[in-house]
Amino acid sequence: MTAIKSVKDIVSEAEWKTRVDLAACYRLVALYGWDDLVFTHISARVPGTTGGEEHFLINPYGMLFEEITASSLVKVDINGNIVMETNYPINPAGFTIHSAIHAAREDAKCVLHIHSINGVAVSAQKNGLLPISQQSLFALSSIAYHNYEGVALNEDEKPRLVADLGDKNFLILRNHGLLTCAETVADAFLYMYILESSCMIQVRAQAGGGDLIPVPDIILKGIQAQAKVVTKNLGGALVWPGLLRKLDRKDPSYKE
Repeated sequence: MTAIKSVKDIVSEAEWKTRVDLAACYRLVALYGWDDLVFTHISARVPGTTGGEEHFLINPYGMLFEEITASSLVKVDINGNIVMETNYPINPAGFTIHSAIHAAREDAKCVLHIHSINGVAVSAQKNGLLPISQQSLFALSSIAYHNYEGVALNEDEKPRLVADLGDKNFLILRNHGLLTCAETVADAFLYMYILESSCMIQVRAQAGGGDLIPVPDIILKGIQAQAKVVTKNLGGALVWPGLLRKLDRKDPSYKE
């Protein structure tokens, strides 16, 4: 792999912090086993870029998530054009989904998309995510679905995807995978942890072969009525420092 030159001294302090958090998120996705070789993406808006001239950070296509560093992330504009020198390309299909959400949602500063085995399994089920665990209730409080339209290369799909997502933070892409979006990288990761855990619990519960016990409707409706309160108070900021310490013990090179 080509040596990556540090960009810490040529970007703003705010951008560098976002780079470090995003690189950490990639490493964590790999650590938890949600990565799909090089074929999914996490993007983040560069702080201070607004008004139709936003820049975004995304993974260099071809690097494993466990290899990504703050300096290796590729900076692009809303159309996926690379705006800062790099030796790596990006995946246009990957940024199609991300750019649509970033453009439509000011609050979607980070968009995290995975093809986890459990997530894809639930995405292929007609009834989607079931209210059978406490974890699932948090995801169900702000969940949306988008039907599969093939590999995401078609610009025409963008408005339908954005309309399906609406103001939700959790999205199940039918026959495809999972997606979360949030104000921060920390929250996007925590949302995905909850969504993927819910899917894992569902697949394992179904594999047991017995009758499943759904959470009573009155409890589910109560949480759904407080969706914005629930999703904004899950505590991404609370768990993120601990996750970074976990990475630092394993391999702190994500900060390079």
